[in-house]
Amino acid sequence: MNRPKSSEVYLGFPASSPAGKSIAAGTELAPDFPREWFEFTDVDDPYHVFSIDLTWVESFYSCQFGTAACPGIDSNQPDVGCCVHGAYMADEQDRDQLYDAVAQMPAKYWQHRPADTDAYLERQERAADDELEPWLVWDELDGDDSEPEPALKTPLVGGACIFANRAGWATGAGCALHQWAIDADQELTVVKPEVCWQLPLRRYEDFEDRPDGQEILRTTIGEYDRRGWGDGGEDFDWYCSSNPSCHTSAEPMWRSQRTELIALMGAENYQVLAEHCAARDQAARAGVPLLQHPASAARKQ
Repeated sequence: MNRPKSSEVYLGFPASSPAGKSIAAGTELAPDFPREWFEFTDVDDPYHVFSIDLTWVESFYSCQFGTAACPGIDSNQPDVGCCVHGAYMADEQDRDQLYDAVAQMPAKYWQHRPADTDAYLERQERAADDELEPWLVWDELDGDDSEPEPALKTPLVGGACIFANRAGWATGAGCALHQWAIDADQELTVVKPEVCWQLPLRRYEDFEDRPDGQEILRTTIGEYDRRGWGDGGEDFDWYCSSNPSCHTSAEPMWRSQRTELIALMGAENYQVLAEHCAARDQAARAGVPLLQHPASAARKQ
């Protein structure tokens, strides 16, 4: 019996959304495709398991901010890339590290530096108080129970993060923290908010119960795709992770993002991942077929 063939192609997003239109036009590739995963136990904690998306960390993605290949997620602000929402603080350490970065960063790097920044820093040196940093505001994020909870984030100035310099600024368009860190040889994983330096990697952590009743922590590291931004991700005018034009690195991400991966999982656990990926790379060179991220595969064609 012949079955009717459907002409509908699953885009992964509503066809009417910017994401759906971009995928239908062939600019991006659909997000749902076969992936390979590598799971192993933390070398220092038997109750901590890592699940790593090999298809992503073995891809050849490379951030194209500041080039013609990155028109930005908001077509009205092409010079700010994906810095249009502000960065939520992951925890107190994240907040403290941002404070330290601002205290060290020369004003010339920061176009939208609040006028009261110096006065605030001076007051903080004399005595700690509960005054909110001029570069942070209170907002809300959904908690574990999906209920909104108070959260600190960087505010928006002119529709983008307060740290986002625009075209024409002396140090160029882009993140002020990133620009200063590169010039001053500072570590990006310390200077920038966690959510910013993680991208294009995304770490998700949650506790789960094994069948034997033992609770474990599972850390999943994979692609920071549109869905990682929540419901609003489908409304971005453009996005990079599944765009072949952004898969131009000479090295796979497990090498090019080594510093970030070590910050996410620790040096010893990164070594486990690196050895596994290196062995897979040798196997691929010997002709063993491995799953490739479709955007990397499309770029090589």
